[in-house]
Amino acid sequence: MQLAPGLHRIGNDIVACYLVVTDDGITLIDAGLPGQWKDLQAELASLGRPLSDIRGIVLTHGDSDHIGFAERLRAELGIPVFVGEADAARARGEESTSPAWGHLRIGATLAFIAYAVRKGGRTRHLTEVVPVHDGEALALPGSPEVIALPGHSPGSIGVLVRSVDAVFVGDGLTTRHVLTGAVGPAPAPFTDDPAGALDSLDRLAAVDVRWVLPGHGTPWDGSTAEAVRRVHAAAG
Repeated sequence: MQLAPGLHRIGNDIVACYLVVTDDGITLIDAGLPGQWKDLQAELASLGRPLSDIRGIVLTHGDSDHIGFAERLRAELGIPVFVGEADAARARGEESTSPAWGHLRIGATLAFIAYAVRKGGRTRHLTEVVPVHDGEALALPGSPEVIALPGHSPGSIGVLVRSVDAVFVGDGLTTRHVLTGAVGPAPAPFTDDPAGALDSLDRLAAVDVRWVLPGHGTPWDGSTAEAVRRVHAAAG
């Protein structure tokens, strides 16, 4: 799905990842679920671009529904995978967490689980990652910039790509809560440190871009500051 020239989404409002497409190559932001591999192939085929045009994968954090097919691309094509340093061990499968599920609605939760099963399969953790840090500019197509957003996980990051007027926020916020089905900017579930995640979002309010792109939910096409305001309001 093309959101704008050079900006494509793979997946749907339940689980999504993104492509930044340039003449010099492609940057993949997150890698969704393992079964979204076929969705990636289909999107690239529609663009007439091979898998080898992907120059790097930037993970917003190390959770299983974001690392999906990243190791397959790394192992089979040698594509480097970048992740916030504090989430490197999580992406490698060396640590795990069990955050509280919180409030849920049966229908929405079952839809999330069903999609995860259908697009799932065995998650392959990364064997090699490239740690990144706040403020770092990566030598990848689109020149992505790293914004530290600790809270959902210790190494959660936002990825600012000015060439497509977008910031990719992973689970820094959600616009469709996978456990309740509620829509609109709100705190994401399964967050390690909810208060810390809200504090981190304040760093995004001054980022002036058209698109705020979460890992779960509809792309937000509007003021970044307004998205952050709504998350705070939803948090009460």
